Amino acid sequence: MNSQPGGYRWRDVLAHRPEDQHQAITERFLAAGVDAETVDGGDALHAAASSGAEDWSQQFGGALPAALLAAEVSLLAAHLVSRASAVRALAVEALLDDYSAVAVAAALGVSRQKVYDIGKGGSTTSFIDIAPWRHS
Repeated sequence: MNSQPGGYRWRDVLAHRPEDQHQAITERFLAAGVDAETVDGGDALHAAASSGAEDWSQQFGGALPAALLAAEVSLLAAHLVSRASAVRALAVEALLDDYSAVAVAAALGVSRQKVYDIGKGGSTTSFIDIAPWRHS
């Protein structure tokens, strides 16, 4: 599996966004000098920002492109968290068919009330199938 975003098109990079937003977001990135290959899981961005170098954002085209990239990584992370929560809700719901809430809570290390909260957290949102930087 290739863990780098090389060669991705904007549709792939923005898969976590509603399709009707792709054009405007793509234009915003391109106006800031950011191409699709620059958008990744945030590894390079974090490494540069935490390097201590005064000009860390220059490799991304400056502070504006760096801020746009960081915002996109944040939105992707939120999407992935929502996706994981939906999966967890389905799994807890299935566990509650066979086990008490107390037993499930003990196994998960959460309170009984949290088990009920998790179990009713199903989702009607559609999610991406794979993270954009994990194309094989």
